[in-house]
Amino acid sequence: MTDDKDVLRDVWFGRIPTCFTLYQDEITEREAEPYYLLLPRVSYLTLVTDKVKKHFQKVMRQEDISEIWFEYEGTPLKWHYPIGLLFDLLASSSALPWNITVHFKGFPEKDLLHCPSKDAIEAHFMSCVKEADALKHKSQIINEMQKKDHKQLWMGLHNDRFDQFWAINRKLMEYPAEENGFRYIPFRIYQTTTERPFIQKLFRPVSTDGQLHTLGDLLKEVCPSAVAPEDGEKKNQVMIHGIEPMLETPLQWLSEHLSYPDNFLHISIIPQPTD
Repeated sequence: MTDDKDVLRDVWFGRIPTCFTLYQDEITEREAEPYYLLLPRVSYLTLVTDKVKKHFQKVMRQEDISEIWFEYEGTPLKWHYPIGLLFDLLASSSALPWNITVHFKGFPEKDLLHCPSKDAIEAHFMSCVKEADALKHKSQIINEMQKKDHKQLWMGLHNDRFDQFWAINRKLMEYPAEENGFRYIPFRIYQTTTERPFIQKLFRPVSTDGQLHTLGDLLKEVCPSAVAPEDGEKKNQVMIHGIEPMLETPLQWLSEHLSYPDNFLHISIIPQPTD
């Protein structure tokens, strides 16, 4: 892969200042103070909120506590989506800190998966990594790795260790020099304006005539409504990791540098703010 290590570091160490507040109807023995945390964009809510859970449980009785879940302005937050994706999709135009409400009752079964343990997060994460490698290398790289390499990927994310994670993840970002890129680009496109969870299709990084496909090429093919016509006004923002990459950016470069640790490009299409 091309070595833009500063980009990889900036992506990894991206943080979102967040204020967690206990839902007003939760029963407490004394007032629950809000809890502030810098959330890592590349991680998962249920992986990095143990301190939040302990903070609020201190003012509650054991019998009033069941599975913790989070919500932003009425929308339950899916723990299996990376934190940065949730923020870009739902809150990128709001002021910081991001105000998240914490619940211990009334789990929204229709909207959220249960997260019984860290093992559930690891299983979800590894299944995404494996799916991404099936797209990129027909699963050859991930299958050649040892169990300890898979564990190192997970522990690197779990413990927020950039070097530990990238020592293994680097292999998943390589490809034969003669091929100019991966077989297919692992991506998911999310929109708040549709019921569909996300769009995911097979898309090659290089065209049949050897030209590198760009982010704009991808959007025109799989989500044309996201791209403004040449003479029309821009109606949407296309966001990855809180930034709007230029539509001329080669998709292969984006996949190598702006993918989340699960090896997918998580792309948010959000309405252009009208301020």
